[in-house]
Amino acid sequence: MNPATDPRPTGERIRALGVLRPTLAIVLGTGFQHVLEALEPDARIPYDKLPGFPTTGVAGHRGEMVSGRLGGTPVLILSGRVHYYEGHEMERVTFAVRALAAAGIRDLLLTNAAGGISRKLRAGNFMIVNDHINWMGTNPLRGAAEPGLSPFVDLTRAYDPGLRRLLERAGRQAGLRLSKGVYLAVSGPSYETPAEIRAFARLGADAVGMSTVPEVIVARQCGLRVAALSCITNLAAGRSPRALSHAEVLETGKRVRLSAINLLRNFAVLYGRG
Repeated sequence: MNPATDPRPTGERIRALGVLRPTLAIVLGTGFQHVLEALEPDARIPYDKLPGFPTTGVAGHRGEMVSGRLGGTPVLILSGRVHYYEGHEMERVTFAVRALAAAGIRDLLLTNAAGGISRKLRAGNFMIVNDHINWMGTNPLRGAAEPGLSPFVDLTRAYDPGLRRLLERAGRQAGLRLSKGVYLAVSGPSYETPAEIRAFARLGADAVGMSTVPEVIVARQCGLRVAALSCITNLAAGRSPRALSHAEVLETGKRVRLSAINLLRNFAVLYGRG
């Protein structure tokens, strides 16, 4: 294994972060960064202080890892992620997931901002991902095999039913109506055309984004249970009456701040109860 991409030293560093030893990690994507406000921190470290860890330059992604208690439950929060569209290879995009597995994390909740394709979705809604379509043009398992891990990963139940049920319960407790649907991942960074969105709708996609799917695939290869939650920050091209922009994505994230905090805190509480 290439020492520069070996996740084990990073996993050891993560395991030594603080004293809580969480088994749940949550990746905060765009629209979810305010959840850190509800965390009782135990220890934190910037991504650039972790061996081999890629750093993000996307607005709305802080680029730090924080261990603490969310709703009383020990969790490891990753504030921000790197994206394929930033020019990273898939090996780098998914390095964090391999490091989390090496650190002893067993369950992973991925969050993201997404564009709403389904007519049932509105900006500010939340969607539990129950399946995905990989339209990124590549796969993170392509290439050299990871020692002891098969690249032929079964994704029939990529999104864990038990964790999804916890998200549903957390949403009800927060007074939110959560949608469920299929997330389609594109490489980005440009937004999609209206014709592409019409095609994606025919394929069965409910929302579209530029992340998450590579992390899910690698997490399943590593044996982690996975759930994913999308914040619908904008309507997809052809559905929106205005031009799409990252500023709109960030603004919607601010607007649903309290809902996102309550939802993830409730999820952590339910997870902690076993």
